[in-house]
Formats: sequence, C-alpha cells, structure tokens
Amino acid sequence: MSFDEYLNLNLPRVESFHPHFNDALTWVLKAGGKHFRAKLLLGVVEAIKPDMLQNAYPVALGVELFHTYSLVHDDLPAMDNAPLRRGVETLHVKYDEVTAILVGDALNTHAFYVISNADLAPEIIVKCTQILSKNGGIYGMAIGQACDCFFERKRLALDELKFLHIHKTGALIAASMQIGAVIAGLDKLKCDEIYKIGIKLGLAFQIHDDIIDATSKQADAGKPTSNDVFKNSFTNLLGISQAKKQRDELEEQILDELKDSPIKNLVTNLINKYLKG
Repeated sequence: MSFDEYLNLNLPRVESFHPHFNDALTWVLKAGGKHFRAKLLLGVVEAIKPDMLQNAYPVALGVELFHTYSLVHDDLPAMDNAPLRRGVETLHVKYDEVTAILVGDALNTHAFYVISNADLAPEIIVKCTQILSKNGGIYGMAIGQACDCFFERKRLALDELKFLHIHKTGALIAASMQIGAVIAGLDKLKCDEIYKIGIKLGLAFQIHDDIIDATSKQADAGKPTSNDVFKNSFTNLLGISQAKKQRDELEEQILDELKDSPIKNLVTNLINKYLKG
C-alpha cells in the first residue's frame, strides 16, 4: 500500500452535528501535495529496515497531519493571508478563520494521538513523539515562524536567515528522517548524523522554494508566487543566481557526507526530482 492510499483510508473524522468540520479537516489533506516529510520518513525506514515499513505508516501519517496543521496556520490572515494552498482555496477562504484555526489545532493534537497508537515498542513511540514535538515546537518550527513573522520587512543577515529557515522548514524535514532512523533501529549516533543531513536538506529545499517563488507562475506552483517581496528569502537577500549556488553547494555537501550510507540513493533521488532547475 502506498502512503497516499494509507492517508485516504485514515483521514481524520469525528461524529458530530457540525455541518462541515469533517470536510474542513480533510480539505488540505485531500488537495494533493507531495507528502514529502511522510514519504521521507518511510523512505528512510525502507532503506534501512524494510520489514518495519508497515509499522511506520501511522507515524508517517502523524507527521503529515502535523505538517498540514502548520500549513493551515501559516496561511491564516494573521500570518501569510494566503488565498491558495496546493491549488485550492485555503481553509479560511473556503470556510472561515475560526474553522481554519480549529482545524489546525485538531490536526496538531491528532498527529500525536495517531503516533501513540502505532504498532511499535513503547520506547520507540516515546522517542518519535519527542522528536516531532521538539522540532515542531519552540526548538524548531515555532521559533522559526516567529522570526519569520516578526522580521518581515526587516532585512536579516545571511546567518540569521539560515537560522530562521533551519528552524521553520529544516527542523521538521530533519525530524522526519531522524524518526525513520529511530523506527529502523539505528543507534543514537547514526540517528543524529541523519538528522544533521536532514537539516541541510531542509535548508536546500527552502532555498529552492524561494527560487520557485521568484521565478514560477502561480499555476505551476499551486500557490501564490512572487508574494515574498517583503519577506526574508534567499532570493531577496542574495539574488537568484547566488541562491542557486547556495542550494547546489548544500546538495554537494549532503551527498558527500552520505558516502556509503544506506539512505544515499533515497536522498540522491529526492534531490534529482525536486531540487534541480
């Protein structure tokens, strides 16, 4: 079973008399997207210990739910005020702002409920929960988003910009890889090494996303583009040419550090598929 099939079979749902809450819960989840973080987690497990792949699906689902919560809240009027996500209306546009806030809250907490029910050893479930909550919370995505919002229209230095995006974007990508390594049974040192690779991969993805925003049409991207004029992006700070150079250097570092790692082919394929051009 593919992750897309698993997701569709396990979409969040609650019995109530609310007229559209269940539809709102699944609106962004059913809109498509790469499900990159979930599939990255599963890819790491498959590359290292494939017999644990089916056991990892609920955790991958939890990561996808958590990531989707962050998108819903990121699109809110108080933050990006975005009208489109994955080619469809954002939740606050489709329904209303209250619905979008509550759906984000629900997906956040439901992510950990799903993970807690995975068919894994209790200590593995606890570790997965620790990694996701750490990297999605004050030590990762939350502080990154806070910096992004607070310093909008204020130019950051390059090291500050990297801090912002390592935390806002890189941390959750790195966490997905680290969780996969934990489920696959790697020791702490190797799990930590994979996490560091994930941070660099996440930063490369953010730079590439900035490049797409600066160069693509809205119809191709599935979301508004050229909307980061006042944001601290790599293209705004460095220009498109230098941003591409930063991305390509990160890719080279990642592949060099992986060397004979069992996940090298996985990461190489991801880079070739998503980070070229």
